[in-house]
Amino acid sequence: MAVVVNKPLPEFEALATGGLKVSNQTHLGKVVVLFFYPKDNTPGCTTEAMQFRDHYKDFLKAGATVFGVSRDNMKSHDEFKSKLELPFELIADTEEKMCHMFGVVKNKIMYGKKVKGIERSTFLVGADGLLKEEWRGLKVPGHVEEVLKAVKGLKKEI
Repeated sequence: MAVVVNKPLPEFEALATGGLKVSNQTHLGKVVVLFFYPKDNTPGCTTEAMQFRDHYKDFLKAGATVFGVSRDNMKSHDEFKSKLELPFELIADTEEKMCHMFGVVKNKIMYGKKVKGIERSTFLVGADGLLKEEWRGLKVPGHVEEVLKAVKGLKKEI
């Protein structure tokens, strides 16, 4: 089952840094931002993670929890989180379960070869557990501000 805007998230369970277990049930009652990115320590992903880091307090103030998600393993995530001093947890989706559920695995051409990669995407989940908004195939500049604006917009709906 895939995610659909205005529908509840399908069941999932994943492990994140900090020994955290995350599922479709663990954050009910809270707004959640899930940003999927291709790989730890690559230029675009580093910039995106740092922008979420730099706006983290604004997300908290707006009532949102932020998670980064990639196929990297926990060791890579721990190092990336530590190096960039990220205040939020990173989900290690090494088996691509969440990536497939959210439909972010795409065929890409790298150095002339077809490879499966993660399309940079962000999903906003409301406190009711429904997917409120999605950004797919996005560009990093200005994106975090756009997501924050959408989070603040949810508050007005309540």
